[in-house]
Amino acid sequence: MGDRAAATRAVKAVVVKNRAPAAIQITAEQLVLEARDRAMAQAPPPPKRHIADTAELAEHRLRARKEFEDRIRLNRQNMSTWLRYARWEEQQHEIERARSIYERALDMDYRHVAIWLRYAEMEMRAKFVNRARNVWDRAVSLLPRVETLWYKYTYMEEMLGNVANARALFERWMEWEPAEQAWLSYINFEGRAGATEKARAVYERYIACHPSEAAYIKFAKWEGRNSQKALARRVYERAMEELREAEVSEALYLAFAAFEEHCAEYERARVIYKYGLQRLPKDAAAALYAAHVSFEKKHGDRKGIEDVITAKRRLQYEEAVAATPLNYDAWFDYARLEEGEGDVVRAPPVRWLAACVLAWRWLPISAAAAGRAPTARAGHLSREPLPVPAHPHSHFHEF
Repeated sequence: MGDRAAATRAVKAVVVKNRAPAAIQITAEQLVLEARDRAMAQAPPPPKRHIADTAELAEHRLRARKEFEDRIRLNRQNMSTWLRYARWEEQQHEIERARSIYERALDMDYRHVAIWLRYAEMEMRAKFVNRARNVWDRAVSLLPRVETLWYKYTYMEEMLGNVANARALFERWMEWEPAEQAWLSYINFEGRAGATEKARAVYERYIACHPSEAAYIKFAKWEGRNSQKALARRVYERAMEELREAEVSEALYLAFAAFEEHCAEYERARVIYKYGLQRLPKDAAAALYAAHVSFEKKHGDRKGIEDVITAKRRLQYEEAVAATPLNYDAWFDYARLEEGEGDVVRAPPVRWLAACVLAWRWLPISAAAAGRAPTARAGHLSREPLPVPAHPHSHFHEF
């Protein structure tokens, strides 16, 4: 007995286990998912109930109705129970009972949107059009701010071919001044109906209700798609006239210039680009400037491209000297730029200001180089902001 135990221990001691990691690693998450999938695959299907006669069917329905009523009695505020109950009655082709359940649910909470949707959709599936119309009308009267109800109602009328009823519904909806998408849906409806003039009138009401830059751009592009170039141009011009300066961004100028370029009105597009660059702040016109450069490369000459580049450099120098008035290098670079362009109006004032900056900046240093101690006045002047002297042609008082 002792020899057998010793031999067994020897055999166990000889066994070497491979502790190297496996080539394919399996995580705990994969094990759990695989176990769940196998459990679902091996789960037996639910038993099928075979009903032999009408008496057994009536007994089954009675038992199911009692279960639903008990659940509702326990928690009347649980709307999912009401919806399942009504759906089950509809599957049993008991439309009157399902209708009664929906009405009871609405008595509990008429603000629950899903009840109205399921109720009206049931009437539509059963092809009770007038009843469905009655349900939709009650829904939009009680919940006029729920856009889903309006969308469903107008879509049903349009699918039935009742264009006049759908238009009347849209007019009722627009009296509440809904969001922008509702107005666009009304416009698209008029477009599908072929009523272009009515759609244009709706667009006018839309921009009166939502006077935004995006609304004007959509209106103008819509006119452009209808080949009404003059009307589209007028919409863009109205946007620039009617919108406040803070409401206008580079998007309006980009759209207007792109429209003029599409119409082969290159001079108009060039003027729009320049006007937009003058009106907008420098940091808010990067895309507009890039579009202007691209436009000049496609449709401009060499001088036009150079003018665009010069304008950009001028803006950079103006920002530099505005940020640091004592930066005499920027002043002289600015002056050389204007002199290189041959601008006899802008170049002398810039050169004059650059010389003044240099004098104010180097006044204490020049006094020290001459062997004199810098006076308090000189040090005071070098630390103060530079007062801009009057010049007969100066246009740079903002600096």
